[in-house]
Amino acid sequence: MPPVSSSKAKRDAKRVERENKKLEAGKTVRKFGKTKDNSEQKDEADVAAENVAAMKLQQDEEGISDRVVTGVLDSLKTSRDIKLSSVSLLFHGKVLIQDSILELNYGRRYGLLGENGCGKSTFLKALAAKEFPIPEAIDVYLLDEPAEPSEYSALEYVVREAENELKRLEELVEKIIIDEGPESDYLESLYERMDSLDPDTFETRAAIILVGLGFNKDTIQKKTKDMSGGWKMRVALAKALFVKPTLLLLDDPTAHLDLEACVWLEEYLKRFDRTLVLNSHSQDFLNGVCTNMIDMRLQKLTSFGGNYDSYAKTRSELETNQMKQYNKQQEEIAHIKKFIASAGTYANLVRQAKSRQKILDKMEADGLVQPVVPDKVFSFRFQEVERLPPPVLAFDEISFAYDGNPEHNLYENLNFGVDMDSRIALVGPNGVGKSTLLKIMTGDLTPQAGRVSRHTHVKLGVYSQHSQDQLDLTKSALEFVREKYSHISQDFQYWRGQLGRYGLTGDGQKAQMGTLSEGQRSRVVFALLALQAPNILLLDEPTNGLDIPTIDSLAEAINTFNGGVVVVSHDFRLLDKIAQDIFVVENKTAYRWDGSILEYKNKLAKNVVL
Repeated sequence: MPPVSSSKAKRDAKRVERENKKLEAGKTVRKFGKTKDNSEQKDEADVAAENVAAMKLQQDEEGISDRVVTGVLDSLKTSRDIKLSSVSLLFHGKVLIQDSILELNYGRRYGLLGENGCGKSTFLKALAAKEFPIPEAIDVYLLDEPAEPSEYSALEYVVREAENELKRLEELVEKIIIDEGPESDYLESLYERMDSLDPDTFETRAAIILVGLGFNKDTIQKKTKDMSGGWKMRVALAKALFVKPTLLLLDDPTAHLDLEACVWLEEYLKRFDRTLVLNSHSQDFLNGVCTNMIDMRLQKLTSFGGNYDSYAKTRSELETNQMKQYNKQQEEIAHIKKFIASAGTYANLVRQAKSRQKILDKMEADGLVQPVVPDKVFSFRFQEVERLPPPVLAFDEISFAYDGNPEHNLYENLNFGVDMDSRIALVGPNGVGKSTLLKIMTGDLTPQAGRVSRHTHVKLGVYSQHSQDQLDLTKSALEFVREKYSHISQDFQYWRGQLGRYGLTGDGQKAQMGTLSEGQRSRVVFALLALQAPNILLLDEPTNGLDIPTIDSLAEAINTFNGGVVVVSHDFRLLDKIAQDIFVVENKTAYRWDGSILEYKNKLAKNVVL
């Protein structure tokens, strides 16, 4: 039998003492099991009808409201499973989900799918706020914001949150015993949570998670107030993983991670034994982590078993069968209508025509098979550019340190080149200098030694993690692009076409960019980038915020582009589609990886420590 930590033994003793004390008091403690008399009981259809009416009232009278949510809890109040019917969600008067079923079973890991702007993040926020009727015993944590600036180090921040969570659970246990008695069904799951939080191991376990997410012995002691937004997001992610809530909601958790941290997180979440809902743009990550998928298409929540590849196969088969049924039914309807039209005035034929009309009326009353609504797929396209002879961009024995001190060099005697046929992926952990290398290419940074040669006609197009900072979020995309390129004499429709080519259409072009999703704003940045007509594309995490079909379109655009491309990305699938040369950045240099990106991923996975 494994040894029991001293803190756990103290908690066990305290629990026994508390339960014995409450057993005596239990005779006089009233249990509050909510019941309804006949006047309060309602049919599920009545409840659903009331919910729909409430939504319509809200939409009509207060269309500018934030979120309007409805749902009926079908699972037990003490269950760790969540089953809701009549689920609907409005955001600022726009219907995102309508009359759907949501089922989240304990121990399963769900991937949330949907095109940019369909409301995935809004849905997760409504779940986290318990605006849906989620069982009270289920604690929820949503990762969508970085850790707040503080005097605490990364390690202290995570440990402090674990201590607060343990205190919260102890107080909740006390309250439930007083309110419902020591035999409450809630207590077992709470005791289980408390046992998993062992204070004697807080620091060790927190450090393992933080190191897995890319922290080292120095950065783990750095105060959160001194961290960048990306590192504060890692601290928040570490906190969520450490506390292990019953329902964990992750909104694009890999956005600020490098490849090594993505691999570590994938391996960690594969073993997550509670309920996980994950919004991610990485098909590779979804395949590795998820046991189920939830599709947010056409204002519905549709559930599928299996990972992303399984979902894609099943959905394709279902849609093929649906179109077969649709075409068959349409042929039958056309045949019936043709017979009715040709019946004339002959009594016998008129009777048959009336009979056929009844068949047609019944088919319509039962609901006709609908054609499949295809996904909106937008084809990115970068302009044809002038071909330049090599060398287009070359590094000759360069050395660089931010403070100029050779002892702190990120690069030493580096030789590197980019030409018009290059399809280069830069990989390596955070902090080794991948983004720095791109800035040296653009001339934003100057090496202390060596030489950078650029072709006199080369035009570099840069997409960085901060590219969206150039956007004026108080303006519409259409207004912003026309003002930025006011020297180009083109009509209104031309600019609409430029934005539409990158997937921003209709009202999205005229809405304030501050109301758009991250993925929609990314499309604006790509439209601006294409208008520059660069010879070489330097792309630093270009997939952040983009949905999977858009990433596929980006990969196709890169592969058909007649200029050179250098990419830094944590998306293995994108790199697998486009990279012809993989360079590993580490040990003050960049060397060619002799293998595929998936082989590189397998190498990283073998070194994971959980």
